[in-house]
Amino acid sequence: MGKKILSQRMGRGTQLFRSPSHMRIAPIKYPPPINVAKRGVVMEILHEPGRSAPIALIKLDDGSEFYNIAVEGLKVGQIIEIGANASPSIGNIVTLRSIPEGTRICNIELRPGDGGKIVRTGGSYAILIGKSSTQAVITLPSGKQKFVLLDARATIGVVAGGGRLEKPLLKAGNSYYKWRAKARKWPRVRGVAMNAVDHPHGGGSHQSESKPTTISRRAPPGKKVGHVAARRTGRRKGAH
Repeated sequence: MGKKILSQRMGRGTQLFRSPSHMRIAPIKYPPPINVAKRGVVMEILHEPGRSAPIALIKLDDGSEFYNIAVEGLKVGQIIEIGANASPSIGNIVTLRSIPEGTRICNIELRPGDGGKIVRTGGSYAILIGKSSTQAVITLPSGKQKFVLLDARATIGVVAGGGRLEKPLLKAGNSYYKWRAKARKWPRVRGVAMNAVDHPHGGGSHQSESKPTTISRRAPPGKKVGHVAARRTGRRKGAH
C-alpha cells in the first residue's frame, strides 16, 4: 500500500492544508448601507499575510471601525466619506450611481450591501464605462465587461501593492513561503513522476499515464485523478 494521494490528504484538512486564520487580521467588508454620507479617518495601514494588497483601518464618526482595501495615495489621518452622497475622491466609498464614467474603482459590490467582492488584488482596478437606468457597466482587469446594479458600492482608486509580480522570486524557498501563507501546498508533484504505489499515474519505464485519464465522477478518492467526468478530451477535430 502506498501513501494517500494528495487529493485525499487535502480532504482530511490537516494542519498542512488548513488556512492559517491566526495570521489574518480581519475580513474586508463595508459597513451596512446608509442613506446619509458618513465620515471616517484612516487610523492605520497594515499588511495581512497572504493578501497582496495592504488594508486600511478606518474609524467612523460614530466610533465604529472597519477594514477596507487600501488604494494608491491613501495615507494615515486622511478623511474619507462613505455613502450615496459622498464625493468621488480617492479612498471614498461611493455608490456606482454617483461615480462619473471613466473613473477607476476597486472592491466592488456584486449586490448592494454585500460588503465588496471583486477587484481587490494589489495593483488592480476596474473602470466604470457606462450606465443605464438600473445598472452600471464596468470593465474588469481581465477585460471582461460586467453589469452591476447602480446601488452597489465601490472604492475610488487603484488598489495599492501594484508591481508585486515584477520582482522575481529568485529561489524556490520564497515561493514556498508565498503559498504557505495561502494554505496551499507547494511544490505540487506530478502524478506521472511518482511511483506506482503512490499514484494511479505513477510507475512505468517512462513518465506516462499509460492509460486513459478520464475517470468517473463516482470513482473513490484514491482513483479520482485525471480528467474527472470529462465531456471530451484532446484537440477538437478540424482545430489547428
